[in-house]
Amino acid sequence: MTNKIMCRMGDGERVWLPSEQVKEDILRGTQDAAERAHIPELTSEDGERLFDIIADPSKVVSVEPGEEVIVTDDAASMLFYADQENSGQGIPMSRTQSLLAYERACAADTISIGHTDYSYKQVKPIINYETQEYYNASQVTTAPFFYGSQPNMGLYFQPDGPYPNPAELLPEGKISQALEAQEIALEHLADDLVYIGKRMNAVGCEGFNFDTAASAGDADFKATLKAVSKLKEVAPGMSIEVGMSSEFVMGMHGDMTYNGKRLAGLYPHEQVKVVEEAGADIFGPAINVNTSESIPWNLSRAVTFVKATVAVAEIPVHPNVGMGVCGVPMFEVPPVDAVTRASKSLVQIGKADGL
Repeated sequence: MTNKIMCRMGDGERVWLPSEQVKEDILRGTQDAAERAHIPELTSEDGERLFDIIADPSKVVSVEPGEEVIVTDDAASMLFYADQENSGQGIPMSRTQSLLAYERACAADTISIGHTDYSYKQVKPIINYETQEYYNASQVTTAPFFYGSQPNMGLYFQPDGPYPNPAELLPEGKISQALEAQEIALEHLADDLVYIGKRMNAVGCEGFNFDTAASAGDADFKATLKAVSKLKEVAPGMSIEVGMSSEFVMGMHGDMTYNGKRLAGLYPHEQVKVVEEAGADIFGPAINVNTSESIPWNLSRAVTFVKATVAVAEIPVHPNVGMGVCGVPMFEVPPVDAVTRASKSLVQIGKADGL
């Protein structure tokens, strides 16, 4: 193991790599991001700092004093009571109890809840229950309190929803029908998102999180942007966070635009500008992890994307640091050594405002 650095692969496998290979992977990673998105590579100084963070012999690393950032989450407190198959601990406790434990025992900067299914389509039929749950919890918590879920336009297509499924129509060559289905579904989704947001705002919701936006492509993203814009008109005091599902907006439709900007193919530094235009308060880029590459390669890519995004953003940027994105291995319970290195690198080199 002499002269080798303990690292991870993108799937979480622990490996020992020579220093030269770690440096080479860092260079290849930033070059890949720069080439794909036409953004600047990390500087040689950035690369050296990233190497030092990865090569740190400590199991857990952290930012330097004074560079701490705010952390938002997508119902992290749910992990206390969720079953083990969903990465939870299965502790018999209520949502409110889990929120209090997360806020007070874990000293959370912000807290949040969401429906167990974590998709807004599932929330609408039980909105009365969810607003009551949020209101009751808000009376005993102190930290800024978000309600979150995924737009998840895929649930609006058959067999889960009412509209024909583009994933079935496109292979059959039914292009116009596939496009029409997405155009109709996005309006339905946007209306539902606004409806739920209004109901939450009525009980004093402090923050609303659109998590994993654009998971069904550019139409999903457009529905989210339309909902954000409308909610900021009717609920200007409710903070809105938009967290992405991928570094690249898939063109499942291809011709979707927002205020004249084509949505398909946008990378994080471009995504943040349309999110700003819609009126959101926080943007969360998600940089995909390649499980066949090392974490030095994956993290270098993520930092490159985030640094370019922060450089043009006018709202806080909170990169998604969860399993399979932004340099964190695609593993159900990500190893702390990789998570803390990703967090430190994104903040100190990528200049992220939060995580």
